[in-house]
Amino acid sequence: DEELLKSIQATVVRVEGDCEQLTYVTGSLRDDHRQHQKDIEALFQSLEGLEKKADKEDLLLLKVDKAALGSKVSCAHFDASMESLEDRLRELLRRVSGQEQHWQEAQQQFSAALDSKLDRLELGPFQKQLEDTWAKIIKDLRDELSVKPDDAAGIKQQVLVPYKCLSCDRQLNVQVPG
Repeated sequence: DEELLKSIQATVVRVEGDCEQLTYVTGSLRDDHRQHQKDIEALFQSLEGLEKKADKEDLLLLKVDKAALGSKVSCAHFDASMESLEDRLRELLRRVSGQEQHWQEAQQQFSAALDSKLDRLELGPFQKQLEDTWAKIIKDLRDELSVKPDDAAGIKQQVLVPYKCLSCDRQLNVQVPG
């Protein structure tokens, strides 16, 4: 009985360690999401400023050579890219929320199993159930956290310096957030 009790205690300690690791990973995902949200807000503020400036300079754009405009990024393309980025961040938030739900389900299953008393006949299936549950949770977490090239929140791209105004081609001093 003492060996069985020690084995159960060791299993409980190991499960608690796994719970702590999952809690840490979930916290990291939340922090990453908050930082992405701040970056998006900064981008939206920059976008609003650019849109106001673009409204003032619409008359000057009419004088620009059409061939030169072909090589510039259009507002429609930029807006589409921003919407795509926002959709990807919403998907990330959905995944984090789903992971929290998986975590809560695992905690509830664990609590329910501990609340019921165990005897020698139930110990083997209980241990197998715990191992299967943890394996499933870890597999789901790895699947959700795996980075696919199409799921990237952004890409690094070298930006040409100095920046030039679209309408008058004068040099600008622009600071990009982050």
